[in-house]
Amino acid sequence: MDEIDIVGQVIGGSFGDIVIREKFGKNLEIGDLLISEEDGSYLILQVFALEYGSQIQDRMQQMMSGVNLEQGVGNAEFYEPEFVNYVLARIKPLARVSRTDNKVTLPKSLPSFFNKLRFIKNEDLRFLKRSTEQIFVGHIRSGTKVIKDAEVWLNAEDVFSHHILIPATTGRGKSNLVKTILWHALDSNRVGALVLDAHDEYYGRHGPGLKDHPRSRENLVYYTPASPPPGTNMLTINLRSVRPEHFEGIIDFSDAQYQAIRGAYRTHRDTWISQIMMTSPEEFASSENAAVTMSVVKRKMRIILGLDLNEQNQVECKNEVFDAATKGITTVDDIVNDLEAGKKVILDTSRLGNEAEIIVGNIIASKVLERYKDYKQKGQLERKPVVTVVIEEAPRVIGEDVLVSKNDNIYSIIAKEGRKFKVGLTAITQLSSVIPRTILANMNTKIILGNEMKQERDAIIESASQDLSEDDKNIASLDKGEGIISSIFVPFALPIKIPLFEEMVGNNGSEKRAARTKVF
Repeated sequence: MDEIDIVGQVIGGSFGDIVIREKFGKNLEIGDLLISEEDGSYLILQVFALEYGSQIQDRMQQMMSGVNLEQGVGNAEFYEPEFVNYVLARIKPLARVSRTDNKVTLPKSLPSFFNKLRFIKNEDLRFLKRSTEQIFVGHIRSGTKVIKDAEVWLNAEDVFSHHILIPATTGRGKSNLVKTILWHALDSNRVGALVLDAHDEYYGRHGPGLKDHPRSRENLVYYTPASPPPGTNMLTINLRSVRPEHFEGIIDFSDAQYQAIRGAYRTHRDTWISQIMMTSPEEFASSENAAVTMSVVKRKMRIILGLDLNEQNQVECKNEVFDAATKGITTVDDIVNDLEAGKKVILDTSRLGNEAEIIVGNIIASKVLERYKDYKQKGQLERKPVVTVVIEEAPRVIGEDVLVSKNDNIYSIIAKEGRKFKVGLTAITQLSSVIPRTILANMNTKIILGNEMKQERDAIIESASQDLSEDDKNIASLDKGEGIISSIFVPFALPIKIPLFEEMVGNNGSEKRAARTKVF
């Protein structure tokens, strides 16, 4: 190893907490990846803490500082300062790589004592390969240093069917990451994605977006209730597509109210919502209490779905998403067919209320899961693409308070059992701590972005696929666009740098990647 490559030397510690002395001037950072050359193999290690070391006792340092500060002695210098004062780094082993067959194993031994370490290089990642049907997430990152030639790719079917969690505080690049993932998913027809776009930001209606992808015409479908651009669709769902179970786990109906809407559905079938809106509560009721119950149901339907009656006593929708007449009869089936064909379907739900948006997603996701369950029973599931439901502010549907106070909804059902049917959840959240541990444990890929809140970091660390117990400071210090991938599909927790989506669109995804390391 050339002297110029050396950044530190092992001087002590224990397994999982190895202490090295930093070489003067190398400026190690939290998250730096280091290499320890061993006999026939090499260790990949990561810095998780930094501290000062000195050959001078603390009391002497304090006295010298006092002389310097209080008496203004500005030219006090140490003889050979690089030997006297230095930086100690605490590092943990991530993986051991065999040089004979590139086999990667979990490390179970310490690096050689006094072994000299260097920064990781692109060549050290050649054991990681890329296969077909993968999605690009970012580049390997060592501290703040980006290894541009080492790209991180994840197997699409594996990660989407086993669910993805993207936790971060506001402004750390969650939307940018989702756009990056979907951009590369558009290259494949083996991934169907239902995107509930609460801010109308993914399609790129008024700027760069997924519409700019070279294959957007064949693999991207966009629905909006507000003046659809040419080549896109009007988001209109007929009320006949809505069933009582679509409200379960979402709307806070009492038992009596659920019985009332189920009774209305049994009597009127597909027109049950229209009948509730057009009929007085007394006509539905067998008693005064039943009339009061139906009156409350009617009021909730009006508020949640934005329904009202016009002068001709016909049901109308204020947000134009739901229709009681003939519009939108085939919308749900059309969307499900597109998902089954491996297309990415974006629903502009920015004009809907919180509950109405979730109900729209519930209607479509329920039908997808029903179909895929049927395909599994018939032995046809393997030929179908994986489908993921992308939802922001995930605690709205899989939060502990929601699932305790209400029944399971389609989103929590998918999180618990969807992977058996190739239907997954891509959940974006600021608050991982309010999601039950049973669901967090089922989110087998976590792309962790920066988070200053300790409670949230603890929830993420406790449910990660790798041991991140020493990464608390690392996660807290992640800057915008920096992340850590913890997944059962990667050999160790991968630090990444996510590209800026606008720059990627500007390059039109045309970068030549043939000579680059592919990481998954």
